Amino acid sequence: MKVLFDANVIVDICEEREPFFANSLEVFFMAARQQIEGIICAGSITDIYYIVRKFLHNREKALESIKNILMTITLVDTKAQDICNAISYNFFDFEDAVVSAAAQREEADYIVTRNAKDFTASPVPAITPEDFLMSI
Repeated sequence: MKVLFDANVIVDICEEREPFFANSLEVFFMAARQQIEGIICAGSITDIYYIVRKFLHNREKALESIKNILMTITLVDTKAQDICNAISYNFFDFEDAVVSAAAQREEADYIVTRNAKDFTASPVPAITPEDFLMSI
């Protein structure tokens, strides 16, 4: 099973945000144990770095977090066709539409996100970490 991680799930792990941390970390560990194939959009990494650096107040620790993420989940490019497809989706947030388009191109089974309601127009089902864990 292939799962695309939305940036907010990874930020929840890096910042140990409650009440999201435990479930997000468990899904991430599933990728680490190769129970699922975890992927993440390249564009999400810059967002994660920015948010985590501000949280940690430390560039080196933020970069170390990025390195650790990329040792576990696979980075996928955002392609021109993803942008074109995202424009045609009926999303409020364009970034979410691009993530959805990349998930579709990569043939992901799910997008794991804290904000599944923001992906109602997605061709790939979006699910919260909690619901994902309960469904498997």
